[in-house]
Amino acid sequence: MMDFAHWLPIVWAVILVAAISIYVILDGFDLGIGMLFALERDRGRRDVMVNTIAPVWDGNETWMVLGGAVMYGVFPGAYATLLPAFYLPIVLMLLALIFRGVSFEFRVMTRETAREGLWEMGFLAGSAIAAFSQGAILGGVIQGVAITDGAFSGGALDWLTPFSALCGVAVMCGYALLGATWLVWRTTGVLEASCRRWAGRLAIALFLAIVAVSLWTPLLHAPYLRRWTDWPNILFVAPVPVLVVVLGGLLAAGLRRGHSRVPFLCALGWFFLCLSGLGITVWPYAVPPSLTLWDVSSPPSSQFFQLVGTAILLPIILTYTIYSYRVFRGKVTEADGYH
Repeated sequence: MMDFAHWLPIVWAVILVAAISIYVILDGFDLGIGMLFALERDRGRRDVMVNTIAPVWDGNETWMVLGGAVMYGVFPGAYATLLPAFYLPIVLMLLALIFRGVSFEFRVMTRETAREGLWEMGFLAGSAIAAFSQGAILGGVIQGVAITDGAFSGGALDWLTPFSALCGVAVMCGYALLGATWLVWRTTGVLEASCRRWAGRLAIALFLAIVAVSLWTPLLHAPYLRRWTDWPNILFVAPVPVLVVVLGGLLAAGLRRGHSRVPFLCALGWFFLCLSGLGITVWPYAVPPSLTLWDVSSPPSSQFFQLVGTAILLPIILTYTIYSYRVFRGKVTEADGYH
C-alpha cells in the first residue's frame, strides 16, 4: 500500500505536466498569432492568420481546465496555497482570455465599421496580457511563495518580481515564435515570407531569454543549484542546454532553407526542453521551496478514483483534438474563409 501511495502523486504529476505541455503547444501559437497582429497591418493577411486557427482555437483551453482540475482534486494542498498567492495574475489572465475570445468573433461582425479596429486591438492586447500572465505565474511558482503552517502568508504582489517579469516576457516571445512558425507552416506568399523574418528575430529573442532564465533560476534556491551542478546529476541534465543549441541551429536552417514544418517543430522542441529543465529544477516540490508532491496530495483512494475517470476521458479528448486538427490541415489562403 505504501508503494501504491508513493507512486500515485508521481503519476498525477506526469499527467499534470502533460496537460500543461499540450496547452502550451496548442494555445501557445494561438496566443502568438494574436500578438503578431502588432506586426501585420494588412486586413486580408490578418484574416488569413485568424483563419488558420478559427476552427480549433476554442478547444485549446480544455487542457488548462484539465490542469486546474488535477490541481484541485489531486493536489488540494498546492491549489489552496498557490491560488491566493496568484489571485491577481490568474484573474488578469482569465479576463484577457475572455476579452480576447469576444474580440476574435466581434472583429468579423463589425467589419467596415469604426469598432473593427477596437476589437482587433482587443484580440492583440488580450493575447499579450494572457501570455505575460502565464509566464509571470510560472516564474512566481519557481521563485517560491511564502508559507506559514502550510498556508500562503505573503502579500498580493509577491509574485511580481524582476524574475517573474522576465519569465512573462520570455513566454510572450515564445508564444509569438510559435505563432510565426505555425503561420510559416500554414500560409503562403507574402504572409509566409513575413513570418519567416519575424520567426528569425523572435528566435533570437527567445534564445536570449532562455539563457537569462536558465542562469538566474539556479541562484534562487540552493536545491536548484545542486540539482544542476552536483555529481552525477550533471550527467543527466547536461543534454538539455546542448539540445537547446542544436534545435536553435535547426530552426535557423529550416527558416533559411524554406522548410515549412521544421521551424514549428523546433520551436515546440524548445518549449519541451524548457519545461523539462524547469521540471528537473523544482522536483519534487509542488510548492517550491518547501512543500513536496506528497505533502499536498489527496488520499490515495481519492487519487485512484480520479485516475479511473481520467483514463476514460483523456483518450476521448485526445481523439477529438487530433481529429479536428487533421480535418483542418493544409495551407490557408485569402480565398479560404471561416465565418
